[in-house]
Amino acid sequence: MAQSQGWVKRYIKAFCKGFFVAVPVAVTFLDRVACVARVEGASMQPSLNPGGSQSSDVVLLNHWKVRNFEVHRGDIVSL
Repeated sequence: MAQSQGWVKRYIKAFCKGFFVAVPVAVTFLDRVACVARVEGASMQPSLNPGGSQSSDVVLLNHWKVRNFEVHRGDIVSL
């Protein structure tokens, strides 16, 4: 019984260490570098969701380029 409790404690400790490292790294990456978003509706047609399809397109929003003012003519910008 004592061995099983020791295993559970080690598992919980390892999970917490990983969680408290992974969450800040993931949040920083999603805020500063890039994130994935869905585009729904007719606002971006015909570039995205062509032909009035009911499905949504998935796009990668590049925060890095916008933060460094590397936006060029023809780029799609999301606010």
